[in-house]
Amino acid sequence: MTDETWLAHALELAVANVAEGGGPFGAVIVRDGALLATGQNRVTRDNDPTAHAEVLAIRAACADLGDFSLAGCVLYTSCEPCPLCVSAALWARLDRVVYAADRDDAARGGFDDREFYELFARDRTTWPTLVHGNRHADSFAPFEAWLSKGDRVEY
Repeated sequence: MTDETWLAHALELAVANVAEGGGPFGAVIVRDGALLATGQNRVTRDNDPTAHAEVLAIRAACADLGDFSLAGCVLYTSCEPCPLCVSAALWARLDRVVYAADRDDAARGGFDDREFYELFARDRTTWPTLVHGNRHADSFAPFEAWLSKGDRVEY
């Protein structure tokens, strides 16, 4: 199977998802040339703003493998991943991410992620959601607990 074939599968999932009332996004994860997991956008269906196709595919693949690392895997997605999905792909340690439509296509389709890309470059005081620190005397306590745990699983 080629990148083109796997992208076609992601696109088919996206189109089918629209017919089922979901968003126009689909994703597949492949390992060693075999399909490992799929995902379709479920944001409105599940009332979950994190239920993007890529994230759901990553969750399914990790559950199937019993590992949080998807090293050795490729994510194929119907559209250029948004910042949330790019971050999830990086945390999952995927070897590659291959997408069909780009962010300009998404914007033409009513999904303009450019605002998020631009937002991260701006001062946080200009963001629509206030995000700020509030130091607490025990702020580092969770990390101390982590560092002192001898049997922790590094990631």
